[in-house]
Amino acid sequence: MLNLSQRLILGCVLLACLTLGLVAATHRALQAAGQLKLAWVIVAAVLLVELGTVYFVLRPIHMLARDARRIAQGNLEHRVEWSSRDDFGVIATELNRLAVRLRELRDSEAGRRQMEFQLSDAVLQSIFEPIIVTDGKGQLLKVNQAAAELLGEAAADRKALANTPGGDKILSAIRDAVSMQKAVAKEDEASMLPMRIGQQERSYRLRTTPMRDSEGRLLGTVTTLEDVTTLQDTDRFKTQFITVASRKLRDPLLQLRRGLYALGQGFGGELQPLQAELVAAASKESEKLDDLMGDLIEVAELDTGKRELKLERLRPLQALTDARDRICDEAAQKRIRVEVRAYADLSVVQADRRALRSILDNLLSNALRYTPAEGEILLAAEEVKEFVQFTVRDTGRGIEAERLSTIFDRFNPFSESGSGLGLALVRRLVERLGGQIAVESRLGHGTTFRFTLPVAAVEAVHHPVEVG
Repeated sequence: MLNLSQRLILGCVLLACLTLGLVAATHRALQAAGQLKLAWVIVAAVLLVELGTVYFVLRPIHMLARDARRIAQGNLEHRVEWSSRDDFGVIATELNRLAVRLRELRDSEAGRRQMEFQLSDAVLQSIFEPIIVTDGKGQLLKVNQAAAELLGEAAADRKALANTPGGDKILSAIRDAVSMQKAVAKEDEASMLPMRIGQQERSYRLRTTPMRDSEGRLLGTVTTLEDVTTLQDTDRFKTQFITVASRKLRDPLLQLRRGLYALGQGFGGELQPLQAELVAAASKESEKLDDLMGDLIEVAELDTGKRELKLERLRPLQALTDARDRICDEAAQKRIRVEVRAYADLSVVQADRRALRSILDNLLSNALRYTPAEGEILLAAEEVKEFVQFTVRDTGRGIEAERLSTIFDRFNPFSESGSGLGLALVRRLVERLGGQIAVESRLGHGTTFRFTLPVAAVEAVHHPVEVG
């Protein structure tokens, strides 16, 4: 395929051949007429005209191609010098206009990016909480002023950070966020980073979140250290208050229940129908109050570390079957089907029997409370790496999105019934046993709770050696 210059040369050659043919014919005619000198003058003139035509046509094209190449290579300051107003002049003018426009776009894009960088850096520095930014490989890129003041020189040095108190937790959270590509935000005591500032020791909660581009590719992570010193102090005070209050109220409540029981059994004389109804209602409410006291004491013991767990090897299928049996009567009364789905040969878990029973009973109690008649509750278990994942799923009305973030808090403000402590107790028990718990729900589509427990270590079996 010939380019433009080659086609022009070929055209000029063909025109020259045609012209030479005409000149040759003219030359022969003049030679026959005795005008030989005039014939050679005409031939020379025609050749000069042909050469001039080729030169003046191809030279502007080569010049414009050279200028266009320089602009295309990024030299946007270059300008095409062309003084005439012919078609080549129009092309030169448009090339110059294109170079100016490209330079303006380049400068404006660079300015915009610089402005965005300065804005994002100003936002980062203005955040009161310590912030650490890394790339997609976990290498430290930037820290704000709060992080620099808190961590000192170690804030920008990965090796120095590893040797700083709490630095190993920060780096571990970053590694987890990069490898799993999901947020790491723990709420237990192990995630608190005690940092000494001056004469005060403050506690920070660690949160690490991955950053992604518009196509979902991992760009890096952002780690935030939230100052929870005041919250911890307040929570500690509430725990101490709950412990004292619940224990002081337990004995009077016990005496009240005994008195109501005696009245209900007729030990104080025969009761009228209305009196018997009031005593029965009071007895039922006293049982609820006793359950609340039990939850308060158990949560307080977990928070203060006084609750000792007795770990043993438990079979997941047996635990789920026992839980179903404990609620089968209540479920039958509400016409709710309860299904257990788990293999008998699942790995045994290392857990406290009483704690696992409390976890399943609380989750099932919620499922029964919010599942309508003819609904279903699924109890399932499956092995996931070094854990067994338990599932409690119902077909109830579901949970509002705004409730999910605080569903495991003590005295959940969205709790419509119960003490508001059940799920808080469940989360604490699961975490004490070395697992994690999560909830998935959508209004009108039921609720699913999942929690994990670690698989028990395989016990070595020693067989007696026969001596023969």
